[in-house]
Amino acid sequence: MEGLRSHRNPKNIAGMARFGISTKNTYGISVPVLRATAKEIGKNHLLAGKLWASGVHEARILASMIDDPALVTERQMDEWANEFDSWDVCDQCCGNLFDKTEYAYEKALEWSGNDREFVRRAGYALMAYLAVHDTDADDKTLAQFLPMIKKGSDDQRNFVKKSVNWALRQIGKRNLELNRMAVKTAKEIGELESKSAKWIASDALRELQSETILSRLKNN
Repeated sequence: MEGLRSHRNPKNIAGMARFGISTKNTYGISVPVLRATAKEIGKNHLLAGKLWASGVHEARILASMIDDPALVTERQMDEWANEFDSWDVCDQCCGNLFDKTEYAYEKALEWSGNDREFVRRAGYALMAYLAVHDTDADDKTLAQFLPMIKKGSDDQRNFVKKSVNWALRQIGKRNLELNRMAVKTAKEIGELESKSAKWIASDALRELQSETILSRLKNN
């Protein structure tokens, strides 16, 4: 913790607030600095638990970087998710750690149905990260997320709405078949009587039907 405090940056803290990041218990340390620190430490499950327990914003992000996914339990994932209070800690945990655990798919589906804002965001963030990071997943495995994406599209909360859109776009950029399925889902979402759903649909369709994306997928 002393090492983290030495990197404290008040200017960064002010900038974080502008991006909707919680400034509670925050040192204002940049992610590249945290990644360099994580590289020096290596994997350390015990230390990760202690860093998380500190409640310090950057310590929690660092915890997600050094924890060993093979040692992470379902209970730990639930406990951490229920303590998320900022979108960046949520996303870092999902992309650095949770998506590499054996519970990733189960939690993506479970959390996306949770009423708590950042737990629900974690569910959709996991879907987005799995679509990118799990190169062994087949189409059926990722397509199982589409009904939950449609179901969550009427959530007006900004951090949820953006994560639903993110998950839909990442699945649709995986390959041509998933693109077709994601576009179909987006069009169904666009027919819902919900302001958030219509935004999610139009934004996703703009990217998924773009010449750039379709050309890349056809050449893969």
